[in-house]
Amino acid sequence: MKKELPHFNVEEAYGGSQRWCVDHWMWLGGCAAVTACDSSLYFTLHKGIGGLYPYDAQAISKADYVRFADVMRPYLRPRRKGVNRLPIYIEGFRRFLRERGARNLLMTPWPGRRSFRETREIVKAQIENGWPVPCLTLRHRRAALRLYVWHWFLLNGYEETAASFKVKAVTFGEWRWVDFRELWDTGYAQRGGLILYDTL
Repeated sequence: MKKELPHFNVEEAYGGSQRWCVDHWMWLGGCAAVTACDSSLYFTLHKGIGGLYPYDAQAISKADYVRFADVMRPYLRPRRKGVNRLPIYIEGFRRFLRERGARNLLMTPWPGRRSFRETREIVKAQIENGWPVPCLTLRHRRAALRLYVWHWFLLNGYEETAASFKVKAVTFGEWRWVDFRELWDTGYAQRGGLILYDTL
């Protein structure tokens, strides 16, 4: 079984990227803000939630996206240890949404200590219900997954076979299929987790 959500392009890129930001700290640690920007654009284009993106959502330019990231920055600002806990993301993004009238959007933390099996099912349910899933990975034992270390990104698809469960991980204006068991089982006690979107 395979399910992929629609997304959006920023010129030739698949979603946004913190690497476009000219601000040094956003370039280094703007992943939470960019994940919220991508979520906001998804809500605008595919959930009919208006008032979030202040530019032309039908023709998204890199320049406009960077300006939007600057709008999001005060709510999910880069910091010394990063946005390293799920409540920080929820609190900041909720404030942004409420100030723009999107008060019926819910965010629930799903901590990294939850088992792979139950997390696999919640990821499938979220995507089947049309919600991308923000994911926070902190440290990870596998060097092959270093792109996702201490990083926020979106999951917007899954592919399940008898042998594996993969997720479509979106970050830095690109996407790739990643084995979710390997991604979730970081090998460390300190873990990140997921944010589950829904509406009232």
